[in-house]
Amino acid sequence: MRGPYIAGPVYDAVMFIGAPLLALGLGVAISGTALADEEIVVWGQAGTVTSFFIGSFVMAHLGLVVVRSHLNPQIFRRHPARFVAVPLLLLFLLWASDWALAVAVVLSVLWDAVHSSLQTFGLGRIYDARRGNPPASGRRLDLGLNLLLYLGPIVAGATLLDHLQAFSAFERVGAVVFRQVPIHAEAHQATLAWALVIGGSIYLLAYVLQYIRLARQGHATSWQKVALLVSTGACSIYTWGFNSFGEAFFIMNFFHAWQYFGLVWWSERGNLRRLGRLDGVRWGGAAALAMMLLAAGAYGVWAEWVDSNEQRFALAITLVVSLMHFWYDGFIWSVRRREV
Repeated sequence: MRGPYIAGPVYDAVMFIGAPLLALGLGVAISGTALADEEIVVWGQAGTVTSFFIGSFVMAHLGLVVVRSHLNPQIFRRHPARFVAVPLLLLFLLWASDWALAVAVVLSVLWDAVHSSLQTFGLGRIYDARRGNPPASGRRLDLGLNLLLYLGPIVAGATLLDHLQAFSAFERVGAVVFRQVPIHAEAHQATLAWALVIGGSIYLLAYVLQYIRLARQGHATSWQKVALLVSTGACSIYTWGFNSFGEAFFIMNFFHAWQYFGLVWWSERGNLRRLGRLDGVRWGGAAALAMMLLAAGAYGVWAEWVDSNEQRFALAITLVVSLMHFWYDGFIWSVRRREV
């Protein structure tokens, strides 16, 4: 029995709860090494071993959403228009309009940051459900805390300008006014940082007090959720906030994608075996896992290496996959429907 865990104590420790610390350890280990610093050229693209890896890994996890959205019959039947018509219409719009393309580039970066915090939020809600708590109990409190722990260090920390560089996409449509966003953000970052420190401290105090009140009303504390929040928050503050080792994007993107692979495999492993007609096959689970990893990996490598600056249609495809991933994840994992 799973009990208070999603999949089990070992699986959860490696794939979910301990993922931020695992990623932090990897980031520290590669910092300053040839893997992270020496530029190489592969298939005409310049980068480092770690930049190619994390780029492919991130793209792979974005494409992995189709395993849950399109290959799960129950989920697909609920939202056929969202899974077929919307991405096709968006693809045409991005291919036809420079303005739509620029907006999509910026939206994909900003939404990614919010989406990453919501993944931790979702995992925490699953842990609460495992303890028998009502789906709405503490939901808004957890949502606010996860947004604060993930987005706060970005806004107040060393990587804010890196996140805002996406606004340069508006230069191709002549809207240079949007290019001023990073400049204004940098000028006011100190004020934003103090506001976040003060407001965040007040929110943390209110969060703890509210959960004490909920506990007195019978809400069962999930120590798995607490451990997940502590590991994620500590990693986010240290990494996004200070970027001491220069590997912030590697660390934060690695653990997010790692968790997602773990979640999709745990949720869809039975469905993948059935789709591959691997039920009853001795090594059916391993074969289904290999198929999932190969398919996602193939898309990830293609999306990372394709020259999207030269191939507009390829850029449109990768943006559609990214935006649909962020959108789909908002409704295909539902604690309230008991789908996870």
